[in-house]
Amino acid sequence: MIKVVLALVGLALIASGGECAPRSKAKQKRKAPLTAPMPIITPVASTDTVRVADWIASSGDNHSLPYAIIDKMTASLFLFDGQGKSLGSVPVLIGIAAGDDATPGVGSKKLGEIGPAEKTTPAGRFLAKFGLAAGKQKVLWVDYANSVAIHPIPADAGRSEQRQKRMLSPETDDNRITFGCINVPLAFYGKSIRPLYQKKGGYVYVMPDTKPLEMIFPRLRVHALTSTSASS
Repeated sequence: MIKVVLALVGLALIASGGECAPRSKAKQKRKAPLTAPMPIITPVASTDTVRVADWIASSGDNHSLPYAIIDKMTASLFLFDGQGKSLGSVPVLIGIAAGDDATPGVGSKKLGEIGPAEKTTPAGRFLAKFGLAAGKQKVLWVDYANSVAIHPIPADAGRSEQRQKRMLSPETDDNRITFGCINVPLAFYGKSIRPLYQKKGGYVYVMPDTKPLEMIFPRLRVHALTSTSASS
């Protein structure tokens, strides 16, 4: 099983732009309020995250392209190069609502038309590539049809919704604030994600928060069986 490196990259969290849209348009109790100073929390890889990472690296499911694993339960992103080498991990902000499916047609709606229950970050395996969003902002599109992308915290939303403090909070419920996009620290986005994905793109594996893991990634069953057979 591959080892997931848990070093947290330094955070610089102010960016410009708004919530992304196509250019055509288990809970934890809070120990401290959002207004209190927040220490930087290093993401810890869950058992399921390590399991997914092991499957990808062992099977070559990423086809030698870089990939990221997003654990919605811990609101964390783990980044790897095409050979499965860990490049770091960071906390992320995700959709307000729990759920693993995008509402049909949500990608064509204006932000003001999207209801609270529709603000989900869909789970699955996605081939991600850079492209333009509203305001000619360049983002890493994870699911273009449903307007889900990876990008830094928007400056306007960061101020009004305390997104920077939410990202630094030790409570994962605080990280649920976006319309479905995945917000990452600006420094990590610029130094790690952008150069890694800008040429050919790469994969993004978004783990579920409501469905069984094997339902989202069926090949995990096969990997588990072959791993058991090889060790027996």
